[in-house]
Amino acid sequence: MAAGKGTRLKSKHPKVLHEAGGKPLLAHVIASAQNVVAARDIFVVVGHEATRVQGAVSAMGVNFVLQAEQRGTAHAVMVARDAIKPYDQVIVLSGDAPMIRTQTLERLRDFHNEKKSAMTILTAILTDPAGYGRVVRKNAASAEVQAIVEDKAATAKQKKLREINSGIYAFSVKPLLQYLDNIRNDNAHGEFYLPDLASILGKAKQRVVAIDAGNYHEVLGANTRAELAEIDQNMRMAKCEELMAAGATIFYPQSCVIDADVEIGPDTVIEPYVQLLGKTRVGGDCRIRSYSVIRDTTVGDGVTILPGCVIDESSVRDGATLGPYSRLRPGSEICEGARVGNFVETKKARLGKGSKANHLTYLGDAEIGEGVNIGAGTILCNYDGVHKYKTTIEDGVFVGSDSTLVAPVTIGKGAYIGAASCITDDVPADALALGRARQTVKEGWAKEKRQSQKKEHSAKHA
Repeated sequence: MAAGKGTRLKSKHPKVLHEAGGKPLLAHVIASAQNVVAARDIFVVVGHEATRVQGAVSAMGVNFVLQAEQRGTAHAVMVARDAIKPYDQVIVLSGDAPMIRTQTLERLRDFHNEKKSAMTILTAILTDPAGYGRVVRKNAASAEVQAIVEDKAATAKQKKLREINSGIYAFSVKPLLQYLDNIRNDNAHGEFYLPDLASILGKAKQRVVAIDAGNYHEVLGANTRAELAEIDQNMRMAKCEELMAAGATIFYPQSCVIDADVEIGPDTVIEPYVQLLGKTRVGGDCRIRSYSVIRDTTVGDGVTILPGCVIDESSVRDGATLGPYSRLRPGSEICEGARVGNFVETKKARLGKGSKANHLTYLGDAEIGEGVNIGAGTILCNYDGVHKYKTTIEDGVFVGSDSTLVAPVTIGKGAYIGAASCITDDVPADALALGRARQTVKEGWAKEKRQSQKKEHSAKHA
């Protein structure tokens, strides 16, 4: 169910598109549902900002049902009636509860089948259940449920119950559809609430049972910004624990921001205040030092990333070294053993095996071969104000410091570029290219200049 506005978030954006753990709340829920063994189809009920919600998760291969007018959780199931009719069982999930695990959904399904129930409620035990609907069991030892009572309608005795309704259910489709229309909307908001079905089914002699999720964090939704922040923290800490259990070292994990889909190989060390975002993959035996931000990037084995690097949608091969303070923009490829140093920026550039650009350099739209040295202050001029052009630097080239290469241009294998040169034409292999004025030295000129300035100053203030 992903049709609501989420008014308590005080946001113009759909509630289920707010992010935790690096991706929309709804995307986490869908991913957990997709991994349930034997699950067939997933239907997302959309309503508020339906087009945006569909666009955000359509690539995940789900189906959509439109709830044009949002009239409560039971109404969401009502509009999905035709979609779920062909199935024997259905699990109803909340699109804003991103920590729900596949294993928990499978436990819910298996318990539902074991009890042969019409409705199975996933519950949680809270220290402070205020504000949540209470699950009233027939007796303390029974799995069977008498009713779900909303907090406002609960008696003093019922308010003492700590077992709450998570809003996640398993249903047998036939009794669900048979009794769905018995739900009334005679409440303050005029809405149809799915929890009311518990008492309706019970009175109809249909079995209603409950199973505790075990970890209450799994079922909590993000109704406020504070709850959203708490969920994000919990998800990220769980991710760090998962990665550490698999062999990575993460120093001070509370300070790191690691998204849900990130992968890290064994014996890699992540220092404090690192951000690994999106679908980043880091190999084994790497060291990523503090304040680096890496997004949607593949990092090979044995890579060293020094402090303060920013890397987006790039590839860093085995044994490479980056930083400190390097920036790799999208489309960069740093090959085996290559080095990108401080204040070097790359964009759609391939730096070949063993090549290095160690200082104060811009490499844009470039194909750079193996064993190339790019001197400090080198700039590849790839843009003429209208079009982008490519620079090709072949194997073994030495580019002197403070050089400017104006694309399109090719520097042949083994060539040398003299320092401070401006290169506008192709350079043949093994050639020396110089693109600067010949040095002129005038003996005594500076001394004469100072004396002249001193005389002028004295005359002016005489």
